[in-house]
Amino acid sequence: MLNFFREGEKLIERKRLLIKGQVQGVGFRPAVYKLACDLGLHGFVFNDTSGVTIELQGDDQTIAEFIDRLSAADKPPAAKIISCDVHDIEVTNDQFGFHIKQSDITGSPISQVTADMATCSECLAELVDKGDFRYRYPFINCTNCGPRYSIVKTIPYDRPNTTMDVFSMCDKCRTQYTDPMNRRFHAQPVACVECGPKIWLADKNGDVLTEESDKVIAKTAQMLKDGKIVAIKGIGGFHLAVDALNDQAVKRLRERKRRDCKPFAMMAVNIETIEQHAVVTSAARELLQSPEAPVVVLQKKSKSNIAQSVADGVGSFGFMLCYAPLHHLLFAEGLDVLVMTSGNISDEPLICDNDKALAKLGGIADAFLTHDRQIYRQVDDSVVQLINGATVPLRRSRGYVPAPVFSLESCNVDILACGADMKNTFCFVKGDQFIPSEHIGDLEDAEVYHHYVKSIEHLKGLFGVKPEVVVCDLHPGYFSTQFAKSIPDVKLLQVQHHWAHIASVLAEHKIAGPVIGIECDGTGYGTDGNVWGCECMIADYEGFTRFGHLAYYKLPGADKASKEAIRPLLGLLKYTYKERFNLDDFSWLLDKIEPDRTKQKIISQQIDKNLNTALTSNLGRVFDAVAAMVGIGFRNNFEAQLPMGLESIVEFSCEDAYDFDIAKPANEPIQLDLSKMIMQMIEDLHSSVEQSIIATKFHNCIAGSLLEFALEARKKTNINIVALSGGVFCNRYLAQRLIKLLNNNGFSVLFNQAVPSNDGGIALGQAAIAAHKMRKRKRKT
Repeated sequence: MLNFFREGEKLIERKRLLIKGQVQGVGFRPAVYKLACDLGLHGFVFNDTSGVTIELQGDDQTIAEFIDRLSAADKPPAAKIISCDVHDIEVTNDQFGFHIKQSDITGSPISQVTADMATCSECLAELVDKGDFRYRYPFINCTNCGPRYSIVKTIPYDRPNTTMDVFSMCDKCRTQYTDPMNRRFHAQPVACVECGPKIWLADKNGDVLTEESDKVIAKTAQMLKDGKIVAIKGIGGFHLAVDALNDQAVKRLRERKRRDCKPFAMMAVNIETIEQHAVVTSAARELLQSPEAPVVVLQKKSKSNIAQSVADGVGSFGFMLCYAPLHHLLFAEGLDVLVMTSGNISDEPLICDNDKALAKLGGIADAFLTHDRQIYRQVDDSVVQLINGATVPLRRSRGYVPAPVFSLESCNVDILACGADMKNTFCFVKGDQFIPSEHIGDLEDAEVYHHYVKSIEHLKGLFGVKPEVVVCDLHPGYFSTQFAKSIPDVKLLQVQHHWAHIASVLAEHKIAGPVIGIECDGTGYGTDGNVWGCECMIADYEGFTRFGHLAYYKLPGADKASKEAIRPLLGLLKYTYKERFNLDDFSWLLDKIEPDRTKQKIISQQIDKNLNTALTSNLGRVFDAVAAMVGIGFRNNFEAQLPMGLESIVEFSCEDAYDFDIAKPANEPIQLDLSKMIMQMIEDLHSSVEQSIIATKFHNCIAGSLLEFALEARKKTNINIVALSGGVFCNRYLAQRLIKLLNNNGFSVLFNQAVPSNDGGIALGQAAIAAHKMRKRKRKT
């Protein structure tokens, strides 16, 4: 085998490059072709089920330049190279230049399916260019933008494997599609007005109002200006759109959608418009304009004419920019800001099918702007926020899914991690990839559960996953747990909820631990049968030791306790004052929260008699109780409504904090006792201390107490790395204050950035623990 030969002074060699990452459907092969031709290299490139394979022949210096440039300046904008393995191979007599070969579909599909991407600047320029044959075409796209994951049926990502297979390209489109020097080379959704998908506007009964594209756009925009609700089919499903400046129209949408309080996401025509209503930092600007185009959570400005009912009672707006050509055409008709909320009935799956949209949304929308490009996978908008300058997902979907989280070690078996029941995602393990699904939803809804089961089957096929191991939560009542147990002929593993949260942080940061894990959320089934929710653990993939927790208090009412703040409040008051507690002594407070004295007494008796009452270390419900005490509200109409309201009134200039105690019982975990905090809060309420000051002192107290957990754990273990996870850390003020305190005390701090810290990240942690156990078992055998 001859690996090289000399040609004059040059050393001629041949190399094979095996590239993994986001390299299919992003113009990677055309970029390789152009670069290789520019450098005079011989060889070929093709897609395969692992990524992209390149063979290069030329002198060693030119090949090295090729590799350097492909990884930097000449890499397509949407490409992400995770690994590039270079192998010396036998030199051939190849003198036929460089070419693109047909995709190789043999082998196990583990290449990364590309996420859907916002319309690029070049396509936007063509969209408004009267001389371009795609002028004002609502589906313009290229290899740098457009739908990907939402239209792909299987891989490799070639047109016959997408929902575009029903549209035959015209000669103009095919010429660009087959030209390696064109940016639409093998852009699978490529189309134009002559050969591609069409839009139309229909009334709520499905009767077509107009099919002429420009008239569809103009009439839709006018309806929105007139306060009408329009269902608009986009990239991943339908939006329900309404003028965000029209309070009556927004209220009408809330009433019809049965979404009383939860904030709506909005879409704006440009950054400048968003800046009129919210604080946009440079990092937020970059996110808004990124190819992922997520909804970005931004601090409200005090003066804004956004309808109050869009996001009442919280301190932030959720904004995104136009990300589909159809959006750009609509907003060009003089629209500024629209509510763009998921096209569904509250808590049900996003709707992407035309007929189903008419059937389900006909009672909500006044009209339907739809099209005939099939959406194979419905994908909600992603929602992100910035914590310490880092992008942190609250909901990971369009633009980010199905990008994998890579492991440093490969797993020898395929694994399915079933996730949690709230904010469900699931996750596959295949080789060295963790593949989290998009946001699925809350599994207690029958339609969401059906979508969950169907999604698992689809993605198993898409990625060629054949799970031999299934991992789920410890909670016996979870639908995800019951589903896992119903799967035949697999090895079943169960992982404690909060351990999975911490493992998700380890997985995305590619460390094995051990770490000091601080996990704070609303609920999780503990190994002692109690409801955990504020935990300090020493954790790695092998296991965890519960080092500390919030002292148990009694939580009456099961699921009602997550909605009615009176329930955790009574539990905390009884814990704090013990035998001194008397309902009548607190009537001045309790009557404002629950005016029904009889109900107060029943809940109090529930606690005393342990009827339908759990012992809990749940920190989320403490936030509910405090929010009710200061008068933010008395009920969570949607998850975390009260804590969000409490965070919104924090006074950033206040450094005061309530006191707390750390109890250290022998041979047991240390315990955080918030009795002093509750008593001092009661004193402040009696003294009419400002609502914002009480809220701030509470947040500062919690941050200080969690720091104390970490300091005590370091004394015992000498571990200096802290991992933070759990839904409570969606609270930006708390997360950033705690991170600062930990850093000031010499800790390295890790937190979720690839997946949400809420239960949307649970599946990744489950998958990482299961993969470790399987690798360990293989080494033993």
